[in-house]
This record gives sequence, structure tokens and C-alpha cells, in this order.
Amino acid sequence: MENPCHRDRIANLKRIEGQIRGIIAMIEDKRYCIDILDQLKAVKNSISSVEHNILGKHMSACVRESLIDSEKSDEKIDELIKLLKR
Repeated sequence: MENPCHRDRIANLKRIEGQIRGIIAMIEDKRYCIDILDQLKAVKNSISSVEHNILGKHMSACVRESLIDSEKSDEKIDELIKLLKR
């Protein structure tokens, strides 16, 4: 089974990396709490968006492919259940 490519998420993750650096600078500059919290919320939403995209690709590629083989489908379902419990 070939994993789907997630290279298109790299730009999003690099933007998030920049946001994190910005938050660190805000804290070092002793910026107002609400401003820092706003940026943290933005990062959290961005990470959630990347997560949902990758999960969607996993469901439509990896999980769909595993439905052909019941042993693999049970394994993939167990993986998803464990992931969602975290």
C-alpha cells in the first residue's frame, strides 16, 4: 500500500512554524496576553486544518484501499480508533 503524498501540506506547516517563531518573539517582547492568545488560537486552527486534510487523505486512500482485505480493514479501523482516542 502506497501512502498518499502530503507534500502540499509543507507550505502550511512552514507558515505554522513562522507563526510559532512569532509567538516566541511576542513572549520575549512581553506582549499583551490576549495578543499572544490570539496567535496561539490561529496556530491551533492551522494545525487542525492540516490534521483534517491528512486524515481525509488517509481515509480516502489508505482506509478505502484496505476495505478490499478484511484483515487490513480491521487494522486500519483499529488505527483510527486509537488515533481518535488520543
